[in-house]
Amino acid sequence: MASLPPNQTTGYHTRSISLPLRTNQSIPDIDNHLRRLTSSEATTSSSSSLGDKLIALGDLYECVDSMLQLPHTRQSIAREHNKDWVEELLNSSLCFLDLSSTAKDVLMQTKEQAQELQSTSRRKRGNEQEMVKEAEKYLTSRIQAKKVANKSLRDLKSKCAFSSFNSKTPATFRMLRQVELVTVAVFESLFAFIRANKALSKQCVRSLISKLMNSSKRVTCDKEATALSEVEKVDDVLQAFVSRNNGKSNNVQTEDIQNELRQLELTLQDLGEQLEFIARRLIRTRASILNILNH
Repeated sequence: MASLPPNQTTGYHTRSISLPLRTNQSIPDIDNHLRRLTSSEATTSSSSSLGDKLIALGDLYECVDSMLQLPHTRQSIAREHNKDWVEELLNSSLCFLDLSSTAKDVLMQTKEQAQELQSTSRRKRGNEQEMVKEAEKYLTSRIQAKKVANKSLRDLKSKCAFSSFNSKTPATFRMLRQVELVTVAVFESLFAFIRANKALSKQCVRSLISKLMNSSKRVTCDKEATALSEVEKVDDVLQAFVSRNNGKSNNVQTEDIQNELRQLELTLQDLGEQLEFIARRLIRTRASILNILNH
């Protein structure tokens, strides 16, 4: 997960925000989820780590919605002099909804491409040229997915920008701002996962090619390969497959490609479902804020 701006992280790494009046369990729960998300490993690209972050983010918004039902929270949001803060909350919620929709679309499109490639590998078993053609189509679609991810990362820094909080910021909005900050960081991790920019070492590429060619000479790189996400593994395996076999007629085994594609399909399905859950929570949070303003 991308690190948060230095001037905006110290507010919740080590201490909770104290809201006046009596509150329910939602406040300490929000603090716990914030700590859980900000203590996550920043550089990992694994789908399991990303999945954990998305689940934690969904849980966080569940607690936020509970906090929005508290009398003090509703009073703070409804106050006329806080309308600028409320406007920023509503704008950022729209931004997050747009980004979650974009991310889900990209993940599902990649999943469909992976399914099509699996289908082709089964139908065209032994036809290497057809497999190369379909692998190239998949890699072309991945180029477009990376462009979308890059644009979304830029949007996070511009369209989802909001004011910094300070000691004069009302406590309710300080906490909600912290929620926004970790939401940005989780989406940064998500789009970094989609981009899958990390490349395999030459030794590991040779090992993957060796597997594809069913060679008796095998170079192991299990430790390095397990550090790659499912998206990265498929990208790199297919790039190696195309670069070594395009236009040639070797007896290539496609089981390794199929196995990686099946794992990728399952991963993308899980992440898509988690994004759908987060989108529902974001919609509910936005609706709660609007309901407060309309009463």
